[in-house]
Amino acid sequence: MKRLFDILFSFIGLILLQPLFVMVAIMIKVESTGPVFFRQGRVGKNSRRFVIYKFRTMVVDAEKKGLRITSGGDNRITRTGRILRKFKIDELPQLFNVLKGDMSFVGPRPEVIKYVEWYKDDYERILSVRPGITDISSITFRNEESILQGVDDPEHYYVHVLLPEKMRLAQEYIAQASFSYDVELILKTLFKVIFPSAYSPKQAPSSQDNMSNRDGRGSI
Repeated sequence: MKRLFDILFSFIGLILLQPLFVMVAIMIKVESTGPVFFRQGRVGKNSRRFVIYKFRTMVVDAEKKGLRITSGGDNRITRTGRILRKFKIDELPQLFNVLKGDMSFVGPRPEVIKYVEWYKDDYERILSVRPGITDISSITFRNEESILQGVDDPEHYYVHVLLPEKMRLAQEYIAQASFSYDVELILKTLFKVIFPSAYSPKQAPSSQDNMSNRDGRGSI
């Protein structure tokens, strides 16, 4: 049922959103040279590598000019990119990934290969399911860029504090996953995108809470 839902609604979404895709593509090309889409390697179900699609929100070759993560004040983000990120429009091309079977609408967010290798043992269970466009952590840490903007070393904080919490939430999702729960998370995601001011931003988790019991490899 879940796969049929993914195929049907990703196909419908891609058709209905074509005018928006064209408008966004024009906005991106007018502001800066380079591709419309951003492509990046991620790790999916059963550790299969795939390429995730997003609208490009940063300058060309941004990964070569800074970290793999972004904070709220990242000067690599374009003006158009800030608008797309605010309303999560940059994530819409992942409907292609859903239609192809790389992803689902709901599931643990796919991580870059580097970080999965770092937490290889912890990701074993998480990678037993198809990753998704949204999940519990996407809702919980919708203000992730703002959190990272307020720390001295964003990548270290992400790897050792935020990512362990995301993995915990991913395992929480897997433990109670069901079709009805997926629908609930989709509705919550849409609500928070449409009404971003209607919720209290998640406070940054304490580094001591997430690191106190971790060894050098980062196992939880």
